[in-house]
Amino acid sequence: MDTHFISITDLNPLQIRSVLDLSEELKRELSADGANRELLKGRTMLMFFEKPSLRTRISFEIGMTQLGGHAIYLTPADVGLGSRERISDVARVSSSMADILMARVFKHEVVTELAAHSAAPVINGLSDLEHPCQILADLLTIREKKGDLSGLKLSFVGDGENNVTHSLCLASAMLGMRFACASPHNLTMNKEIVKKARSLACADAIMETHDPVEAVADADIVYTDTWVSMGDEKERTTREQLLRPYQVTKSLMKKAKPEAIFMHDMPAYRGLEVEVEVIDGIQSVVFEQAENRLHAQKGLVGYLLGCKR
Repeated sequence: MDTHFISITDLNPLQIRSVLDLSEELKRELSADGANRELLKGRTMLMFFEKPSLRTRISFEIGMTQLGGHAIYLTPADVGLGSRERISDVARVSSSMADILMARVFKHEVVTELAAHSAAPVINGLSDLEHPCQILADLLTIREKKGDLSGLKLSFVGDGENNVTHSLCLASAMLGMRFACASPHNLTMNKEIVKKARSLACADAIMETHDPVEAVADADIVYTDTWVSMGDEKERTTREQLLRPYQVTKSLMKKAKPEAIFMHDMPAYRGLEVEVEVIDGIQSVVFEQAENRLHAQKGLVGYLLGCKR
């Protein structure tokens, strides 16, 4: 299989469910047996990191090890994508040796160019437009907590101009979930992403609003993210002022369904985008969500490399 995973929409709904099924199977196997089958024995992943990471690095690296494969971590100093060496050259050389590539980058164009010139599958580990790997872990967590995804309402509160928001919106549209995003006027979702999501969804399944209460009403899942992503540090003061009304509080959570769960892709800044009582409260699933990065990553890589269940 030579499928790339640059956008969450690079997999269709059936394929996403197949990845989640494999992820769940590998998670159960690891828990029951203390180890996984070596599905990726002799396989190597190259990991290009322009941005630092905790969850992305350890989930891919540990995941490859648990499945019998090997992961190589490459920093900007090691490669210099587009500066020390042309991206197309890096892709051709790397994919002639490695079985699969993963890139965590600033600009989405970098990972798309890698994919365009790679003979091996390329995974978007994060870009400024999308974060599809995070969303696979989110979907796995939601499915564990809520069962069937179809018909659920997922509400995002905060910075709509955000890679996580974009991938959540697209995934919700594909999988029959309702998606609501509450954000300030000048931090709304990318218009092309919204247009694409609406083309994939049922009528009125995608809502944009500036009112957090309206977005969260009757939600099954309430989701937020940091107000200041990597690369936005110069705008910290402005962003914190704009987004203060979008903090997820205990009061806001009460507008959702009583059994609603709270999610955050982390790192989280308690007292800013979310109250301590919420993220560390009984409705929060953020640590299960973080752990599921490992299981979802294994399911994704296994699927892309054609591993049989």
